This record gives sequence, C-alpha cells and structure tokens, in this order.
Amino acid sequence: SLVLYNDEVNTFDHVIKSLVEVCGHDAIQAEQCAMIVHLRGSCEIKLGIKEVLQAMSRSLNAKGLNSRVMNM
Repeated sequence: SLVLYNDEVNTFDHVIKSLVEVCGHDAIQAEQCAMIVHLRGSCEIKLGIKEVLQAMSRSLNAKGLNSRVMNM
C-alpha cells in the first residue's frame, strides 16, 4: 500500500492536485485523503502492485510530499 504522511509545508490544494495527477484520484477522493492525512497524520492512499506504487511514491516525493510504500 502507498501511504501519505502529513507535513506542515504543503497546502491542501497542492496535495489534492498531486493525488489527482499521480494517483488518478478524482477531486473528491483526493480531498478526503488530504483531510484524513491532516487529521490523523497519515492515510493509505492507494493499493496495488509494489513497483507501480513505488513509482507513484517517487513522483509524490518529487512534488515535495512525504509518501512511502508499505509491505502488506
């Protein structure tokens, strides 16, 4: 699973836009994930094939977000 972690740097708009662009979320799903990350500190944002999730994580991290692929 791909997990996104909260930070004190990025805006909600940037996080939402990044989730739409990188993970293929629709705007509502991205907004919900951003809110969960803000309130809980992290959120599982995507399930899938490890190599695909690693590529998504690298893209999110390149956009200044903090994400990691977790083993299930």
